[in-house]
Amino acid sequence: MSDYIVSARKYRPVTFGSVVGQGAIAATLMNAIQSGKLAHAYLFCGPRGVGKTTCARIFAKTINCMHPQPNGEACGECESCQAFQEGRSMNIHELDAASNNSVDDIRTLIDQVRIPPQIGRYKVFIIDEVHMLSTAAFNAFLKTLEEPPAHAIFILATTEKHKILPTILSRCQVYDFQRMSVSDIVNHLANVASQEGYTCEPAALNIIAQKADGGMRDALSIFDQVVSYTGGNITYARTIENLNVLDYDYYFRLVDHMLKGEIKESLLLFNEVLSHGFEGGPFIGGLASHLRDVLVSRDSATAQLLEVADDVRARYVEQAARCKPQWLYRAISICNQCDQAYRTSRNKRLQVELAIIECSQAATDDGIASGLRPVRRLNPIFSRLTTGDAGRQAQAPQAPQAHQSASQTASAQTPAAANKPSRVKPTLRLGALSPSLRSVAKVQHNQTAATTVDAATAPAAHDGQPMPPEEDRPVQQLDFMLQWQSFVTRLPIDYKALAQRMQIMQPSLEVVDGRTVATIIVENDDVCRQMRELSAQQLLTHMRTTLHNNHLELNFEVVAKGETTHVYDKHEKLRLLCERHAVLPKFIKCFELELE
Repeated sequence: MSDYIVSARKYRPVTFGSVVGQGAIAATLMNAIQSGKLAHAYLFCGPRGVGKTTCARIFAKTINCMHPQPNGEACGECESCQAFQEGRSMNIHELDAASNNSVDDIRTLIDQVRIPPQIGRYKVFIIDEVHMLSTAAFNAFLKTLEEPPAHAIFILATTEKHKILPTILSRCQVYDFQRMSVSDIVNHLANVASQEGYTCEPAALNIIAQKADGGMRDALSIFDQVVSYTGGNITYARTIENLNVLDYDYYFRLVDHMLKGEIKESLLLFNEVLSHGFEGGPFIGGLASHLRDVLVSRDSATAQLLEVADDVRARYVEQAARCKPQWLYRAISICNQCDQAYRTSRNKRLQVELAIIECSQAATDDGIASGLRPVRRLNPIFSRLTTGDAGRQAQAPQAPQAHQSASQTASAQTPAAANKPSRVKPTLRLGALSPSLRSVAKVQHNQTAATTVDAATAPAAHDGQPMPPEEDRPVQQLDFMLQWQSFVTRLPIDYKALAQRMQIMQPSLEVVDGRTVATIIVENDDVCRQMRELSAQQLLTHMRTTLHNNHLELNFEVVAKGETTHVYDKHEKLRLLCERHAVLPKFIKCFELELE
């Protein structure tokens, strides 16, 4: 047991050719050694476990080699190389700045710099975690670092480059070490496993590489841990069990449920994840990462961004072919919002469940906001079915009757009619209305007995054809303005300028030959053209559907030159409304309403 050496030390690189993931830096240092153009100070910076100290030691060994090879590598057989490998070299001095960060420690180092090497040409001073030096120690080190003796070379290593004084940075050649890719770590782990005689699955090594987060030392430490647990037979199932990593199969199954709109199955799957001891925060973050991987898998060019095993990559490509890009955008946005709210939420499980429900319902939503911003809306999810209801469900009509509620409609629809819009109560949005209309709108909305179809649930009318209403009802001015403003509030961000104009428009209604015509005055031809295009796409469909008038027409006219329009203040608006609605003054008096 005493002879055991961990893999991070046993398989530590001893030549530049064996350095993993830092090919550019290794090549630069080898070229400098071959050409004899050595700097007096180097700064190696980067994340932990990526080879900074290892490269510093290899560099120190190579420049003192008495018989270098033609490719610039150390021979490993001369006295200097043997002393380095046995840990008795007097030419290499390592200082841990984390525990030796005072001025006295630097002065001791400066005294050692004056002594020339006994064997070899250079004395190399490796200062690890150099950012831990105090300001006074940095200042005491400046002069020696700028003009050291010809035989002295300093190599500073740090994980926090921003803490180094600019005066130190200007005296060093700076080398930025990068995180190692998953493929490089997997290949190195596979090489270690083959030398040790272990059997391993590529998916298991991929999980270890992802867990290491770009650090080879962390990857080898995790590798040793998994080997101890599995006894040398490294499988994917036992690896995720030992590392407490959520199996990606859960995410594939969850996305499949979402695409089918199976909300109950999705919630049960999330409950299964929680029962295994996983938290909702890492789960929702993992779901966002999974959706991102599905998104990049839609194209063969971006599929190379996936750092997974080949069999897992095939599953991503297969699932990506069944996902719409708009849904992926919205689902990722929903998961990111949930991840941000999760940290401050008191009911964390509910936050994740709401995100799952929204993602599931967004899979069948192709509204005007599709792909631009998520529609924050929840449709009925659960339904209570008795034995008799279950028998009648298969024979239910395709379109629900007007007197049925939204929940009854959802439970009575057949699978063929599952994607058809349901009749739900209208959502009253008062934020876009003027203050004088808010109190009136509340009373009017409460008195409205007929239900309307919400514009966000209506199918996208790409062909411009509206859904035929059940009857042509008379259109009141207040009802028209409510639905007009409701449509404005749902416009995506690209329509921001047009939406601001629509909020101040005052359409006028008149009945011509049995048809209700709404005339809207606009200020110029460009706005008129934009309004007509919007009307042909969504606006006319929305107004006809929500107002239950299939003969409603929208007429856009440009204001004549020199013509002025009167701008009503809130008192004049209230007076006009009282004139048009005789019951309004009674409501104002009864509820003691006042203008804001």
